[in-house]
Amino acid sequence: MATTKPNPYRNPIPIKPVPPAPESSPAPATSPLRKMILVASIAAGIQFGWALQLSLLTPYVQLLGIPHTWAAFIWLCGPVSGMLVQPTVGYYSDRCTSRFGRRRPFIVAGTALVALAVFLIGFAADLGHAFGDPADRSPRTRAIVVFVVGFWILDVANNMLQGPCRALLADLAEERVSLTRNANAFFSFFMAVGNVLGYAAGSYQKLYHVFPFTKTRACDQYCANLKSCFFISIALLVTLSAIALSCVREKQFVLPIEVGKNGNSLEEKNGEEKRRVRVPFFEDLFGALRQLPRPMWVLLLVTCLNWIAWFPFLLFDTDWMGKEVYGGTVGQGSTYDKGVRAGALGLMLNSVVLGLMSLAIAPVARGVGGVKRLWGIVNLVLAVCLVMTVLVTKEAQHHRVAGASAPPIGVTVGALAVFAVLGIPLAITYSIPFALASIFSAASGSGQGLSLGVLNLAIVIPQMFVSVTSGPWDDIFGGGNLPAFVIGAIAATASAILSFTMLPSPPTDVKIDVTGGGGH
Repeated sequence: MATTKPNPYRNPIPIKPVPPAPESSPAPATSPLRKMILVASIAAGIQFGWALQLSLLTPYVQLLGIPHTWAAFIWLCGPVSGMLVQPTVGYYSDRCTSRFGRRRPFIVAGTALVALAVFLIGFAADLGHAFGDPADRSPRTRAIVVFVVGFWILDVANNMLQGPCRALLADLAEERVSLTRNANAFFSFFMAVGNVLGYAAGSYQKLYHVFPFTKTRACDQYCANLKSCFFISIALLVTLSAIALSCVREKQFVLPIEVGKNGNSLEEKNGEEKRRVRVPFFEDLFGALRQLPRPMWVLLLVTCLNWIAWFPFLLFDTDWMGKEVYGGTVGQGSTYDKGVRAGALGLMLNSVVLGLMSLAIAPVARGVGGVKRLWGIVNLVLAVCLVMTVLVTKEAQHHRVAGASAPPIGVTVGALAVFAVLGIPLAITYSIPFALASIFSAASGSGQGLSLGVLNLAIVIPQMFVSVTSGPWDDIFGGGNLPAFVIGAIAATASAILSFTMLPSPPTDVKIDVTGGGGH
């Protein structure tokens, strides 16, 4: 009989091995590549909605009457919900004993919440007007309240979806390093597909003609287009989730049986007491943080700096195009809107490069000497691109001083090139950290859901930092986006250095023997 390895994430409890029948993770023989692709395809539906958020919602909240300085605080919804939701969902999905499996119930619940949230966000202006907001004046207080509630629900739902989806992919890979890397590469690829579709929909200005009822007195053409995009987002996510979950089944999971002092199961004696191994969530989470192996700590640090670099650009990329590159002002004339549409085109180019790079991660990593070196190189690329935003902005400002009403073609092409090149490091950011977390957690015997939730802390904490500081910081330097981009370039450089010098390389492609801990 195989011996049980102690779980380094909490005090070891002797357990009897679970019989093969009730295990929830599909065996590799019954988990072909097709199933991994189907699960990964859910990322396209998730990312379609995220693309709409990143390209259209910052201008939208400003049209509702929220100033630029405070718009960043709206984006605190994502990091705060992610900090609480992903570790919680990861913990309970590792231990879920539903007859439908461990991950699938959370994916279904997340999909339903996304539909509710998108309805609230899309109809915020209409609901605000119905509750008493003036249609021709801002700020629209009631619409802002509806929007913020919907935005919080949307971020909670997205976090409920992404963690279990990645954990299910790790279950299907069954701790094999190459399969784990491929699964996360598929996830990154479908994120790119969702981005392309989302940005393409966001850049098309007559989409509301497909849903003519979306344009109302309180909701102008821009708002109606956003609403129409969200309808498509719901349909795509529900369709992909339904297909994946109907084709990929999980067996019911049974928690390991606690063993008494005499070595017998507590449920073997006359059926007097049946008790399963359960550890309180926060005790397990903080125990995991206290006893993380060094590779995970380094991974968390590199990921944290990486997201400090990314989040300012992801938050204000289209706003940068509208304000700094095109020289427009929100709600005044059409110049700002033209810049936002150009930014949406740039994000679509970014997503095309992201998708292509996602499929090329494995050969490129072998060519440069490993994934840690690849991550360091692309972080330097990220730093250079963020510095280039300053040069593009200064060139655009120079032409406006000379009397140009729009940026010359060279400036626009330069800005779009920055967007496109950033697709290379973004593909790595969406894939390698999660693959490494799955590999390191499998080696230490922890649950995939909880470990990915811990990794998520290294993503959401820098997002909270950027959300709180970017608005006031930008105001000190005149209300633009460039100061936050410069801070991002510095963080990307630091992340690259740590990736080169401290991040350990993953083990070779062998099946990692894990017999205890974490519910995996």
